[in-house]
Formats: sequence, structure tokens, C-alpha cells
Amino acid sequence: MTGIGHNGGPPLDPEPDPSWNAWCWRRAQRRAWKTPPREIALRRLARAEANGMTYREYTLEILERGRHR
Repeated sequence: MTGIGHNGGPPLDPEPDPSWNAWCWRRAQRRAWKTPPREIALRRLARAEANGMTYREYTLEILERGRHR
């Protein structure tokens, strides 16, 4: 018997193969943190310093928000 408010549907986080999910996450992370071309890296570094951040913190902001500060 399920509790009140449960519609009896499938679980929200089915994990058919955890190793497949782990592989996908590792691949996505590797692609996201891939070293950009020199010009882009220098521009990010300049913007990061102007905002009082490190290059890694600034890159993480770009990855999280999908836009530049």
C-alpha cells in the first residue's frame, strides 16, 4: 500500500545501469572542461580577474549558467 499523494507510478530516478550513467557523466565532464583555444582562455582569464575570481571559478560559472558575467 502506498501513502497519500502517491500515484503509483514508476520511481523518478530509475537507474537501469549505474555504470552507463557514470560513463556518461565522466564523458560530459571531460568535454565541458576541455581546454578552449588560447584566445578564449585569455579572454576568460581577463574577465575572471576583472570580477575578482579565478579562471576555474569563472569557467564553472559559465558552465552552470550558460552565459558570461
